[in-house]
Amino acid sequence: MYALDDLLHLMARLRDPQAGCPWDLKQTYASIVPHTLEEAYEVADAIERGDFEQLPGELGDLLFQVVYYSQLAREEGRFEFASVVDGITRKLLRRHPHVFPTGDLYAAAEVAALDEAQIKRRWEAIKAEERAERATVPEQLSLLDDVPAVLPALSRAVKLQKRAAQVGFDWSDPLPVLDKVREELDEVLQAISEDDPQAVAEELGDLLFAATNLARHLKVDPETALRAANAKFERRFRFIEQALRETRRPIEDCSLDELDALWGEAKRQEKDSPFSA
Repeated sequence: MYALDDLLHLMARLRDPQAGCPWDLKQTYASIVPHTLEEAYEVADAIERGDFEQLPGELGDLLFQVVYYSQLAREEGRFEFASVVDGITRKLLRRHPHVFPTGDLYAAAEVAALDEAQIKRRWEAIKAEERAERATVPEQLSLLDDVPAVLPALSRAVKLQKRAAQVGFDWSDPLPVLDKVREELDEVLQAISEDDPQAVAEELGDLLFAATNLARHLKVDPETALRAANAKFERRFRFIEQALRETRRPIEDCSLDELDALWGEAKRQEKDSPFSA
């Protein structure tokens, strides 16, 4: 079987100025980013579908993205793949003192006397120390530093909320959050009644942020929940299309009431299915 060194060699060959691949030679850090995001979502998709035969291939595609960035950096004299491996290893050693108390990767294992909550608090404390070390203006250091702006909006909202919760800026249970969702919904309705598009957009954003906060308090990942809702919508809409295809009736000719009735049928069939969860 090929090994990691073979993949690194392959990447260098693809970027060879004389004999490399013309497409690969044109790529930059920025041009690869969309592919990296796509590959990460394909990994998530394979896991959600339980497709473990496909997962190694998807993980390989994602690994190749890391190798690609490392090759670009190597050509520019910035860093190499070995630096990436060294950096993540050192970071994980530093963030797991309950497993590696001496910081030695190969030291004998010790039994951790910490529960999961204590481990999480120590992890966050160590991350806070790292942020402080990286801060160029210490007096402007924020808990919200290093939450990537390019994260999907729902995921970023959860991260921002979790960071604020670390210092007690949070509700203690889901019920007040549910009240906040209702409040934000009322404000959306008010903006609609005032026919103010800018206010509608702003209030909808607040409503989504509050709904994300509710999901977090209920220990539901909003990205996963929305992906499941997307899949459900797609499944039911395809049912409508197929039902109309069987009657040779164009979907454009149907009234909303007719389409809604088929939607209800799709829901009933899913509920009656022995495979429904």
